[in-house]
Amino acid sequence: MTQPDFLQLIRERGSGALDKKMGIEIIEASPLRLVGRMPVEGNTQPIGLLHGGANVVLAESLGSVGTQLHAGPSRRIVGVDINATHHKSATSGFVTGVATAASLGKTLCVYEVVITNDQGERTCTARITCMILAER
Repeated sequence: MTQPDFLQLIRERGSGALDKKMGIEIIEASPLRLVGRMPVEGNTQPIGLLHGGANVVLAESLGSVGTQLHAGPSRRIVGVDINATHHKSATSGFVTGVATAASLGKTLCVYEVVITNDQGERTCTARITCMILAER
C-alpha cells in the first residue's frame, strides 16, 4: 500500500479563511510531522513585533491539519486545548512551525509545535490537543 500524498490532499481541501489571511503555507505534511511557514509582515502588533496570537494560529493550524490527516477525511476534528510560550520576538521575514505528533489516538491527538525565525532561533513553543469527533 502506498502512502497518500498528504500535501495534495491539503491542496484539494483548501485552507481556511484565517490561514489565508495570515499567509500560512504548509510545506510538508503527514500525520506524524507537519511544517508550515507564515510571514511576519501583516501579522504584527502595533510596535512591529510578530503578534503572539499569530504564533498560536500557526500552531493550531498545523496541529488541526495533522489531526485531520490522522483521522481521515470523513471525521471532523476540533481543537480542545492549546498553550504557547513565546521565547523571542520576530520582526521580519518568516517564521516556520514544525509540528511533531506526541500522541495520535482514536479520539485525541497532541502535537508539540516549535516555531523558529529565519535565523533558526526558537521564537515559540506550543502544544495543541485536538479531539476527533464521533461519526454521525
